[in-house]
Amino acid sequence: MTTFVLATHNAHKVVELRRILGDRLGPHDLVGYDGPAPVEDGETFEANALIKARAAHAHTGLPALADDSGIAVAALGGAPGIDSAHYSGQRDDAANLNLLLRNLVGVADRNATFVCAAALVDVQSEYTARGEWPGDVLTEPAGAGGFGYDPIFRPEGETRSSAELSPAEKDADSHRARAFIALTTELRRRYG
Repeated sequence: MTTFVLATHNAHKVVELRRILGDRLGPHDLVGYDGPAPVEDGETFEANALIKARAAHAHTGLPALADDSGIAVAALGGAPGIDSAHYSGQRDDAANLNLLLRNLVGVADRNATFVCAAALVDVQSEYTARGEWPGDVLTEPAGAGGFGYDPIFRPEGETRSSAELSPAEKDADSHRARAFIALTTELRRRYG
């Protein structure tokens, strides 16, 4: 049995990833990360995911899993993108969400994509997988579930925001689920 460290200090992500990866990890274990947060200065989701996974692996010696995710809005040239977590200048979900809504006032094209890059770093090598969840940005928040931009993101083909989906519904189809499910193929190859 292998123990993996999940390289995040975001408690919401820990809960969500434990649900997504639970059965897929088989007999392996997943522990939280309590080490220092690295500077995320990559220019892509993949680069930032690898920065986090490298830091957790170096700190713990364990194989590390990490992600970097955000929302990319077509009408804003892909913003907030990799700056999603601090779009408003601070790490505050409500402030970030409200700024995005203000920046889209009067904008007809509200197409957006939730993007997640998942990374694995161990002594052998580094690996990333990407998941995308297309949809659009609502004009006002709806739902109390999820976190971040979930209350204003409506997945393609849905009438509800991702904050109105049950955890099981979100885990089955979200950007994070898509990225980490793709990553489990590599985990199985390396760790059985």
